[in-house]
Amino acid sequence: MSLNTAKIRYRRFLCGLLAVALAGMGFLTWRQAREEIPDEVRVFAGRDPSWEELFDFPFVSYEDAVEVSGNGSYRIDLKIFGVIPLKTVKVSPLEEQQVYASGSPVGIYMETKGILVIDCGQIRGRDGISRMPAEHIVQSGDYICSVNGEEVSDKDRLMELVAESEGQTMELEVLRGGERITLALTPVLAEDGTYKLGIWVRDNIQGIGTLTCVTGSGRFAALGHGISDIDTGTRLEIEDGELYHAQILSIQKGENGNPGELRGVINYEKSQKIGEIGRNTANGIVGQLDSLEECQMNLQEYEIGLKQELTTGPASIICNVDGQVEEYSIEITDIDWNSQDTNKSFEIHVTDKNLREKTGGIVQGMSGSPILQNGKLVGAVTHVFIQDSAGGYGIFIENMLESME
Repeated sequence: MSLNTAKIRYRRFLCGLLAVALAGMGFLTWRQAREEIPDEVRVFAGRDPSWEELFDFPFVSYEDAVEVSGNGSYRIDLKIFGVIPLKTVKVSPLEEQQVYASGSPVGIYMETKGILVIDCGQIRGRDGISRMPAEHIVQSGDYICSVNGEEVSDKDRLMELVAESEGQTMELEVLRGGERITLALTPVLAEDGTYKLGIWVRDNIQGIGTLTCVTGSGRFAALGHGISDIDTGTRLEIEDGELYHAQILSIQKGENGNPGELRGVINYEKSQKIGEIGRNTANGIVGQLDSLEECQMNLQEYEIGLKQELTTGPASIICNVDGQVEEYSIEITDIDWNSQDTNKSFEIHVTDKNLREKTGGIVQGMSGSPILQNGKLVGAVTHVFIQDSAGGYGIFIENMLESME
């Protein structure tokens, strides 16, 4: 083999290695960029965002925007090296508005949309035989909307109708999976002499949470996650609800493996009512305050921080754990730009020694506590880690604002 032939082969070998290295670098860049660039971003209406800053990623370029809807949304195609397709990012406008962060505890009372079926049970009849009349007919999570054509909304009326049936088959209209269906159910004469359907039901729910934010028009959002029934695990369909003042009385401190809890009292007097709950959404409960000026809640105005402004690092939460709303230090440790579960979009860790001494970190009742970073309202606390009471999840504030619309 001649010297020139050997040099040519060596150069080809080096070129091959370079090509493989470039291809590998391109693939790694492509994969990392797809994970770290959001699938959807919001921008304030009327502002021209800096795409160079928004998509500040090595070798990533963007194409011209293409409008996709009549509400001002559009999409941008991103490419690696201006050639390799990366992903399409949807850009949606967000109206700028006056927003106040709270952190105050609130009492929540909600009535279900119909009567929620929790489970079926056995009934021992007067003949001594145990039966389950609702088994394989009614399902856990069903909402009973009417009985024999009469609309029902509370379990007391349901019991009256069952008693009046005298054992005749009853026609129940239930809401199941968003669809109304009709079921036939025959009461059983129990050993105590009363007629029963053999179902456990619930028609309301109440508890304590944290008010996240209020707009200048008095619209509010709280909790950062929907309220689910403790027995069925499904998000409650509500007819209406009310928001009340609440007072924290004690703290069950959280420990690893055992979440803690804020314990308090709700005063259901008319004078203590502060608003109407309109919806129980996946991103929290939303509604309207009776009076923004007279609500007597902690309200501090902040600029909104969009999710692309979040960074890992120092932040803070606002909450009331001992009778006074205070700000406590935390760290944002990880951000999932494309989380399918919107109220688990980023992870936080409580670093404030004072808060950890009081509560152990994050406890039940703190859901909805506003999260601040760089002087902006960026999100809210939603969950605590069972095995690490100092850690938990947060939701982007823009998702809560969207649910308020």
